[in-house]
Amino acid sequence: MTTSITRRNFIAGASVASMAAAVAGRASAATAEDPLLITLVIPSPVADVGWGHALYEGLLAVKESYGDAVQISVIENIYEGPDADRIMNKAVAEGTKFLVAGSFGYQNGAMQIARRNPDVTVLHASGFMVAPNFSPFAAQYSQGTYLMGMAAAALSKTGKIGSVSAFAIPELITSLNAFVLGAQAINPDVELSVVWLNSWFDPAKAQESAKALHAQDCDVIFSNAQDTPSVVAQCEELGIYSFNLNSSMKAYAPKTYLGCVLTDWSPFFKASVDAHVAGTFKGANAFLGVADGVVKTVDWSPDIPAETMAKIKETEAAIADGSFSPFTGPILKADGTEGVPAGVTLTNEEVISMDWHVKGVTTPLPN
Repeated sequence: MTTSITRRNFIAGASVASMAAAVAGRASAATAEDPLLITLVIPSPVADVGWGHALYEGLLAVKESYGDAVQISVIENIYEGPDADRIMNKAVAEGTKFLVAGSFGYQNGAMQIARRNPDVTVLHASGFMVAPNFSPFAAQYSQGTYLMGMAAAALSKTGKIGSVSAFAIPELITSLNAFVLGAQAINPDVELSVVWLNSWFDPAKAQESAKALHAQDCDVIFSNAQDTPSVVAQCEELGIYSFNLNSSMKAYAPKTYLGCVLTDWSPFFKASVDAHVAGTFKGANAFLGVADGVVKTVDWSPDIPAETMAKIKETEAAIADGSFSPFTGPILKADGTEGVPAGVTLTNEEVISMDWHVKGVTTPLPN
């Protein structure tokens, strides 16, 4: 069973009894061997594309593997803050033993749940806290966005690229930095402008931001963690290239789609559920990329020159076998100071905590 619950109908049914009804009577359906109850909480709709959709697809692979031994509930459109904490607590009170907290801002509340409920396994998206039953997980988007940067530079006529980005958290900062570094591997003079939305899901504002970047002569735009196709669709109307994270949005831009840095969470989710069921789960910081089968680049534009595409594939293979990292020095910061010395490669811990932009990013980070 897979059930979707929105913020509105969840809050309206605030009692424990009404929550049980909202998830299709899962408590009454319990047998002598109760199924494992898995709950995904996300800040935006599941929809047909984007972050929430990618997480949901990853859990569907778990359902396919376990069948009736698991039940999955999806609680969508949950704002970060007290609502999220209350909703996650109610889900656990109703029997959830495997919680996927699908937003950075859920971190503190999700950690408190893990500490109070040692029998509950919690996966938290994009954070950094770790406990025996609590694992943060994030994608090494930078590995894919570096490759997209190479393609962007080859197709850009202005040498100016842009991004409509959600929040200035390390996961998204590294994605932007790698995008610029990949572009500069093809054209050293490429510059990046950024619009920070401070929102995971604001279609109208995202659309206007894409227009603003185009007005600044940006002719390739990166939709960075926008859980909506608004940027991609707007770029199609403007006749400029775009790409995004998590799931393919090619249907929204059949002519000007540069590609997608796709995330396939099914290997990680399946391994985590397996460990929970076996009683061997151990919390750890999961920073997953190309080699893990989590980050994949797909739907490449046929407009990319063959010579550039060959370089992209060569670089992708080197990323997969560990012989190349987007964050190997020398790398300068945006202010001209040294970011990474020559010959040095940033560790995963240093990448996860990155709070600075590389040279070529012209928009300052928000305070």
